[in-house]
Amino acid sequence: MKLLKSLPLILLALVVTSCSSVRVQSDYDKNADFNSYKSFAFFKPGIDKAEISDLDKRRILRAIESELLAKGFTKSETPDLLVSIFTKSRQEVNVYNNGGYGMYGYGWGWSPYYHHNTVSSSTQGSLYIDLIDANKKELIWQGKGSGYLNNGSNVEQKEARINEFVAEILAKYPPELK
Repeated sequence: MKLLKSLPLILLALVVTSCSSVRVQSDYDKNADFNSYKSFAFFKPGIDKAEISDLDKRRILRAIESELLAKGFTKSETPDLLVSIFTKSRQEVNVYNNGGYGMYGYGWGWSPYYHHNTVSSSTQGSLYIDLIDANKKELIWQGKGSGYLNNGSNVEQKEARINEFVAEILAKYPPELK
């Protein structure tokens, strides 16, 4: 009986968490010695090419810096790793056909034959984080996070979503070597 009462709450939590999840993938150079990388700096030419606002770039870079520092890296003028980002977004428009009892309606007044569409849009975004060997100038690791972005969200929500993306992506670094 208690399970039946809590079922709607469980379903709601499932829906909310599934909408906010970030799908993460990573790839890496299996010949790289990931234990040798201790310091990082941001690769400005790569970051400048990211097609997002300067405010969001700064949010992403702060989140990356925070995650790397938490992993024991230091920020350096002579780094072992260069960090670059790349972004993609895609607008999705969904049209829902709501009801209707026929193919046409009357020109004036109320009609039982109506056709009503609801249109919603959302943005699917991807953030790529590239880690480049600073000496060899070679990509050694790439993480990608994809998920829905909060359109029209406030600054705190946007920052929290960016932090979530970055944390989920960098959780895959360093790769578990087999």
